Amino acid sequence: MPERSASPENEFFHVLKTQQFDRSLLDGLCELTTTVRRYAKHREGLHFLRGLLSEKRAMLYFTQPSTRTFLSFNNACQILGIQTSEIRDSATSSEVKGESLLDSLRTFSSYVDVVIMRTKEEGLAESAAELFDRIHRRVPIVNAGSGKDQHPTQALLDIYTLERSFMHRGGIDGKVIGMMGDLKRGRTVRSLSYLMKNYRDVKLVFISPPAFRMEEDIKAHLREHGVTFTETEDMEAALPSLDAIYITRIQDEHDVSGESSKVDLSRFKFRVEHLAKLKEDGVIMHPLPRRDEIHPDVDNDPRAKYWRQERNGMWMRVAILTKIFGVDRYLQQGSLLD
Repeated sequence: MPERSASPENEFFHVLKTQQFDRSLLDGLCELTTTVRRYAKHREGLHFLRGLLSEKRAMLYFTQPSTRTFLSFNNACQILGIQTSEIRDSATSSEVKGESLLDSLRTFSSYVDVVIMRTKEEGLAESAAELFDRIHRRVPIVNAGSGKDQHPTQALLDIYTLERSFMHRGGIDGKVIGMMGDLKRGRTVRSLSYLMKNYRDVKLVFISPPAFRMEEDIKAHLREHGVTFTETEDMEAALPSLDAIYITRIQDEHDVSGESSKVDLSRFKFRVEHLAKLKEDGVIMHPLPRRDEIHPDVDNDPRAKYWRQERNGMWMRVAILTKIFGVDRYLQQGSLLD
């Protein structure tokens, strides 16, 4: 097998924001994720996956708290044989000695082949990518969550979950998708909204308290690309029209003056009694972690896809890494699946 490396000409060299994805890329990634899952069902397939990138090393720079994203990326690396290093707290790095974060990141590039980063600073992944593009050893950056702005790999696994859920109903095209909760500061719903321009006749329903409405930059993007959306505070009235509802928690870690505690959130919680208002083939999603915005008894309903959504994240991230390093073509040959 020839040497595998991330090519600067590859459209997947960096994964920074959802605006970089078109329909062809999204469809291809969904197909690739399903292929990865098929390989992983067999011992021979798992062995093949583990050898694909066994010469590569990854830095997991996660200075913002994370459970699912960190674990799914860490396990995705293990599935592909990638060795990992990690920093979970900037206090354990030379940043405490006054080193700039970009200098720290440049140091990582000397030791690893990809940097996967999750930080509270918006735009930091893009700044790191610009730096790496200028240095002698270019290393791809994967944005695993930046501030309140972007979470592109979450949006990709959300697309995959929606496509799988609607696979017998024509996919995402033509569906009505509700997004409920803290839409102002929720980077998952922001990132997913950016992708909706790639699907035909999709309608979005934003359900939130006035204080946490979707911000104007997203709404301007949707208008520019002809994506229909409405806004409401009435979840119960909106539910019967929805093919999917994507529920998010209140992002109070971004509070400046305790504003979250001043908002009545009681009307934005999904309970068992709401299941009767949702379509029989509807979909309930949540990026997790949840608090009390979805009652645990809802988990037993087959329309609740958030635990499947979580597991899809690992497989989508395997697919992303194979595409970054150009080994996806070996999977698509499919000889082990025959």
